[in-house]
Amino acid sequence: MNFLPEELEQYIDDHSAKEPELLQQLNRETHLKILRPRMLSGHYQGRVLSMLSKLISPKHILEIGTYTGYSALCLAEGMQKKGILDTIDINEELFDFQQKYFHASALSNQIKQHIGNALSIIPKLERTYDLVFIDADKSNYSNYFDLILPKMNKGGVILSDNVLWSGKVIEPLTKGDKDTEALLSYNKKVNEDPRVETVLLPIRDGLTITRVK
Repeated sequence: MNFLPEELEQYIDDHSAKEPELLQQLNRETHLKILRPRMLSGHYQGRVLSMLSKLISPKHILEIGTYTGYSALCLAEGMQKKGILDTIDINEELFDFQQKYFHASALSNQIKQHIGNALSIIPKLERTYDLVFIDADKSNYSNYFDLILPKMNKGGVILSDNVLWSGKVIEPLTKGDKDTEALLSYNKKVNEDPRVETVLLPIRDGLTITRVK
């Protein structure tokens, strides 16, 4: 869902940092070969993720929901020289596609791919994190938050994607719509948890920035 007129969105794209060539190729190939290319972060949101990562300068990053690897590469742009980015995806069929672009980047040795259920993988990760990006199944956002928070460094940031859910969060809840119900609960949870402070930004489908106190 576009919350802004198409012309204004184009103006924003045109006046934001250019999409790096490798990400242009990844963007193009995702749209040509992969199902549901709308899941890709894309140029503008990708530059937002890159900018936030550069401002935070994280040593360790965790991403939940790799898809084709676009957002991981954007987040890695701000990572410290010896930092590590752990990225988790349940779809093993995308592993080789992701790896192709990770290996083509300058950060291939710093990106660690994990395939499987994030709820099982996260507790086994031994690192603590400065930056986390949640962009996976909406029904588990609250569960991911609960698992992640003890692993966050003080001042660390959790980014949560799709929190406006095409505007469904302000519409009457449809019976059986578990994703919208889960996001309504999650948005309330991160806004009221005294351990964090949160701001919700109307970027694409909604991006929440949550800072650990």
